[in-house]
Amino acid sequence: MNIHRIAISTGGGDAPGLNAVIRAATLAALQRGWEIFGIRDGYNGLLVPEQYPQGWLVPLTRNEVRGITHLGGTIIGTTNQNDPMRFPVRDADGTIHEVDRTDELVEAFHTHGLDALISVGGDGSLTIANALSKKGLRVVGVPKTIDNDLDQTVATFGFETAVAFATECLDRLHTTAESHHRVIVVEMMGRYAGWIALESGISGSADVILIPEIPYDLQKVAEKIREREKFGSKFAIVVVAEGAKPVGGEITVHSRPAGRLERLGGVGQKVADELRVLTGKETRLVVLGHLLRGGSPTASDRQLALRFGAAAVRALAEGKHGVMVALDPPRVKYVPLDKATHRIKTVPLDSDIILTARDIGVCFGD
Repeated sequence: MNIHRIAISTGGGDAPGLNAVIRAATLAALQRGWEIFGIRDGYNGLLVPEQYPQGWLVPLTRNEVRGITHLGGTIIGTTNQNDPMRFPVRDADGTIHEVDRTDELVEAFHTHGLDALISVGGDGSLTIANALSKKGLRVVGVPKTIDNDLDQTVATFGFETAVAFATECLDRLHTTAESHHRVIVVEMMGRYAGWIALESGISGSADVILIPEIPYDLQKVAEKIREREKFGSKFAIVVVAEGAKPVGGEITVHSRPAGRLERLGGVGQKVADELRVLTGKETRLVVLGHLLRGGSPTASDRQLALRFGAAAVRALAEGKHGVMVALDPPRVKYVPLDKATHRIKTVPLDSDIILTARDIGVCFGD
């Protein structure tokens, strides 16, 4: 079947580089004589159309995407709510149950004459894309996450920007920590993978880095802080990934909203409180949170996002679907969505970056 009209959606948390993907996909589609539309706020435009009186499809033209490569966020909106595979519905008695609305999505695509979908997202969004593909929709996925935890691709856009900003924050925190002889605990995003915390922690000269892949013992962390004090360093920077957990303990979950992934958060406060008791030192907590998602993408993230957006359109033009574009330097390749979403990419414990951190004296709490 020939392609004439395609749509693009951006789902899950935002990431620097989303607009670059939209621009590249739009220009590549228009160059082939196709029409391209953006779906508002993930799939919300389709699932809750009453919230969009202006329409759920945004026609993407050259004018619409002019000058957006450097902008953070996404011009078509995104959401990490209302998963169409587990859409929350409130009953008359106030209870909430979840229903699968993916058939409605596929029908809506056909009703509006859309021939294919480019789905830009992380593991959650691409799992939805895979389900839509299995129901007959032509789908190409684009890997997006600041967490860098998608398997089958060397990198995801947004990650380098997040690491660069987190490193800048650590540089600033060093001066105030040293001036006040404090322990500063810095909690970072990353969900179940420690890539952001690890790479920014090493780049920003953190003394302790706690990641999900290595359960921590705070007694070991306290020993590291006391050891530093013996050598005249009366401060410490402790980086904590939001998915870090103690030995024998569980990940700290902030909430589990219906129709959404569980929300992590709070481990930084626990670590700060316990270190205050264990070391007797003044301790402060900084949660970078959504600061890591915002702002202008780095040059590298812009280029990767543009490559992914153009490659997604090329894949459709070549008759490919049910695939995700993936970085395999120096090329972008295509991998089945099934394979791309079956597991997350965590930090290998024998990786050179872990070995380097240990060689320069970083404590992982083990």
